[in-house]
Amino acid sequence: MSTSIRLRISKEEILPNPIKLDRFRRMPELGPRVLFFSGGSALYDTSRALVEYTHNSIHVVTPFDSGGSSARLRDEFDMPAIGDIRHRLMALADQSYHGNPEIFELFAFRLPTTESQRELRSLLERMAQGKHRLVARIPNPMRKLIRTSLQKFLQFVSVRFDFRGASIGNLILAAGYLDNRRHLDTVIYLFSKLVEVRGTVRPVVNRSYHLTALLEDGTRLIGQHTFTGKEEKCIQSKIVSLGFVEHREGKYIQTDVALRSKISYLIRSAELIVYPMGSFYSSLLATVSPTGVGKAIAANGCPKVFVPNTGEDPECFGLKIREQLDRLIAYVRRGESESIAAADVLSIILLDADMDRYSGRLTQRELSKYGIQIVRCPLVSPRTAPYIDETKLVPVLLSLC
Repeated sequence: MSTSIRLRISKEEILPNPIKLDRFRRMPELGPRVLFFSGGSALYDTSRALVEYTHNSIHVVTPFDSGGSSARLRDEFDMPAIGDIRHRLMALADQSYHGNPEIFELFAFRLPTTESQRELRSLLERMAQGKHRLVARIPNPMRKLIRTSLQKFLQFVSVRFDFRGASIGNLILAAGYLDNRRHLDTVIYLFSKLVEVRGTVRPVVNRSYHLTALLEDGTRLIGQHTFTGKEEKCIQSKIVSLGFVEHREGKYIQTDVALRSKISYLIRSAELIVYPMGSFYSSLLATVSPTGVGKAIAANGCPKVFVPNTGEDPECFGLKIREQLDRLIAYVRRGESESIAAADVLSIILLDADMDRYSGRLTQRELSKYGIQIVRCPLVSPRTAPYIDETKLVPVLLSLC
């Protein structure tokens, strides 16, 4: 009778590690399973850079956006937001694949905001017929699928829908979602295959929820767009808690959101888990908040890395870096703080060499008691300052695998 022994082995690493990086670059199809909890545009360039080293990255994305054209789609069909999903799919798509540059341009195209609803619907009908230049130059079978999706969308949408500024990529994915019994994973899988997405993209939940934020002054905001500082004025009071509601309108009812088993499996299969830069509450904490995320992370013995923002984030009003760290750990361990240690969900905080980029200070001495290590590397370049340079970040992260 044999027994197995589980060991945790520590070793010094060179960051970035040229040997590892060379191996990943030569065989990206066998690259590591690096998982990101994220949403929005902050990970776009990082995702593009990842493809050079690994085709196995995992992106657990927020479907909670409630602003702009995404809000109109959500109101029309009572569906999750798909803009961040579309954005990440195209960031990971193989740009050298036949037809992909043309699909990329189509998915990024937005309908004009100055034309009448009749003119916009006519434009969409021409696209569905394959008569618009952006669709006509896409090779089959992708062109046929896109035309079918646009035809479906025109069948599903009501006469009251406002087409102004709508993303064609979002309309295509929305049609696929509605035509596949409201299953996002099915349409994501299909388009991932068609454009050769070099990674896995999944929404953390597959139902339509909205974010709600309680501010320190007692104000409750419902809808992600109300506190990101992009569509409405920046908040002037600290966010003290984040939650979910089923509807933006009407009486506030707190909703407990459960993690899907397939997302739990993806988390447990990762070789590195990254809490990346981006909107702190609406992108990061929102994605780790569903019940079950903390257990799945803690069950995985791989390194877990927090990469704080180096640039301004309106959602972090009043938060110093130590508070960000504490809140991240608290949200991941939400409801499980007695059974999950801090070191089970976070092992490294990755900082730029210039500590003046952060509000407040962190010392290794104060974090050692939690089992968390500070790693400092040059992460910002003159090209990207004050934001993190993906060509510096990605090699460091991959070296930790």
